[in-house]
Amino acid sequence: MASIVRPSVSVNLRPKITCTNLSTKERFEFQKKSLRKQKLNLSLKPKAQGSSVEGTSVVQEKELNNKTDYGVVGVHHVGLLCENLERSLEFYQNILGLEINEARPHDKLPYRGAWLWVGSEMIHLMELPNPDPLTGRPEHGGRDRHACLAIRNVSNLKDVLDKAGIEYTMSKSGRPAIFTRDPDANALEFTQI
Repeated sequence: MASIVRPSVSVNLRPKITCTNLSTKERFEFQKKSLRKQKLNLSLKPKAQGSSVEGTSVVQEKELNNKTDYGVVGVHHVGLLCENLERSLEFYQNILGLEINEARPHDKLPYRGAWLWVGSEMIHLMELPNPDPLTGRPEHGGRDRHACLAIRNVSNLKDVLDKAGIEYTMSKSGRPAIFTRDPDANALEFTQI
């Protein structure tokens, strides 16, 4: 059996690059390179299953089945349905500060939409009929389907949402995370890393 090392505390292993400071072409190249990266090879040798080595807890992993090891490297984008693209862009661009990825095929799809940068990943807004009910959803977005975005400061986002008059709930576990909904009731979590 192979060993996996899981940090016992939150550790950011991603490169320290702020994609909002990159041009659209640079972001696209960064994303392509990120997808090509090989697996991170940690060579910690545990003494025994469940032991700890300098802040990491070690667990045993079953050998990978070659039929299912197709190389997941990350989340490329999350698709969200919206009733009115302009109203959604007002929320995502003007309140959350996300930028449109101009390199994506906005005009080549049979519906209106927009691709927004979230670090090196994206949210794809699609103006399509929503089969989900907009009412009767759980008050706390953590109890509903949701997309989670990693952020640096929950308190700053809380101030932004308060200023915009947008309702939210804090994480029920006490960790630094905030849940809100976009204009189409899509649940969003923002967790502080």
